[in-house]
Amino acid sequence: MTEDIGICDLTVVSLQDNEPEAEMEDGETPADHQLKINSKQPEDTTNYSFSGSMDSVDESGNSVTSTPANNPKSDADPSSMKICAVHDTELDWFCSSEGKLICSHCAIVGPCQGHTVTPLGTQATAVRNQLVDICEKMQLQALRIERFINQTLSAKQKAVQADASVARERVLAQVNAVREALEEEEQRLLEAVQREQERVEQCLLTQRAHWTQALSTLAHTRANLVHTLTHSQDAQLVTSSQEISDRVEEAEGVGEPRDTEQLNLSGDCTDSRLMQGLWASAVLLGPSAHGPANLRFQERSVSSMLSLSADGRTLTFLPKRARQSHPHDPARFDCWPNALGTLAISSGTHSWVLDVGQSAAYKVGVCYASMDRKGSGNGARLGYNERSWVLSHYEGEFTFCHAGRHTALPVIRRPRHIGLLVDWPSQTLLLYDPDSYCVLHTVTHCFSAPLLPACAVADHSVTLLH
Repeated sequence: MTEDIGICDLTVVSLQDNEPEAEMEDGETPADHQLKINSKQPEDTTNYSFSGSMDSVDESGNSVTSTPANNPKSDADPSSMKICAVHDTELDWFCSSEGKLICSHCAIVGPCQGHTVTPLGTQATAVRNQLVDICEKMQLQALRIERFINQTLSAKQKAVQADASVARERVLAQVNAVREALEEEEQRLLEAVQREQERVEQCLLTQRAHWTQALSTLAHTRANLVHTLTHSQDAQLVTSSQEISDRVEEAEGVGEPRDTEQLNLSGDCTDSRLMQGLWASAVLLGPSAHGPANLRFQERSVSSMLSLSADGRTLTFLPKRARQSHPHDPARFDCWPNALGTLAISSGTHSWVLDVGQSAAYKVGVCYASMDRKGSGNGARLGYNERSWVLSHYEGEFTFCHAGRHTALPVIRRPRHIGLLVDWPSQTLLLYDPDSYCVLHTVTHCFSAPLLPACAVADHSVTLLH
């Protein structure tokens, strides 16, 4: 009957078999060595037989039958004992070089002569000890795994549930805060629009009443003058010059109607940094915005004051001595250090970023393709005409320029990069710091033609980023 052997049993077996072996002396053959070992054993030790059991005497003098169960060195069945086919002796040695069982003659004069050989019992003991170590390591590993499952994973399960609950509460709190701020801002803006509408409508009513009265006065005066003209005799007409002069002066006092900004709804009523920031973040971080992959500067438009890199993305300001004359080209700026991009924007949403680095003088923005290219007048100067909109950095100050009007921008930290976003559906140009996503300026304008990226450099260089 087969019995399961635990780790403790294996340890006992290994200790029983792990008897000290005498070392082989120099020049001693394995057979002589085995004979030497046998001669050192007491003659009254247990005698091995091949009947499957053997008798011995314990410490009390009682006869004990030794079986394979209590003597690991004996074979369970004599018929299972392996015999060398060449020398017809028991295979009681193990050749480590070839990994097989051999007899003593094989080790002395046989094919394993000179190999590393070990008595079978010693080798079996070593294997048993190795198995004991492996089983002990596996048991320790199993204990660690059980501890990991029962303690670490259980603790992690509770921790992740608590962390997820906190994360949900944080998300809900943030969304609620944003929702409340949006609702308050919405209410404020709607009220501002309502007030502005009422103001404009009141102005329109006042203007209507005024010009209706003026029209009536003018019609009455004209009727009187026509009557004087058609019904007065010559003498009466000549003597009525004072009356006629008074009537004319009264008509001239009516004046000419003029359309003013007071009669339009002011766009300032919808200005909101909160709404602009949220809108910009939604557009810049959303799927609708995309940077033009092939955006470069038009080589034909680059001023002779600038050099264009081989990849068409970097503009560098050149000192006078390094400038070279170029063939005449109607598309090239000849008096201002300007250059235009290759992309014409007339639909969709587009954004791009420029690395302004250490440049102390530059302009970045957009313009119409119809902008002047020749001469030193304002028509070819970015930000000084009706066809260009740019952010300007000069002498440490940041301004937004259009049609010669300058709006100071309160920039706290000098940005190394400037981002531009054109949202054609809403006719909006947005300038921002891409490193902090801080909106620098937003302008809404009814663009009447496709927009081109525009840039001017008067110090160091500016680069279009991928």
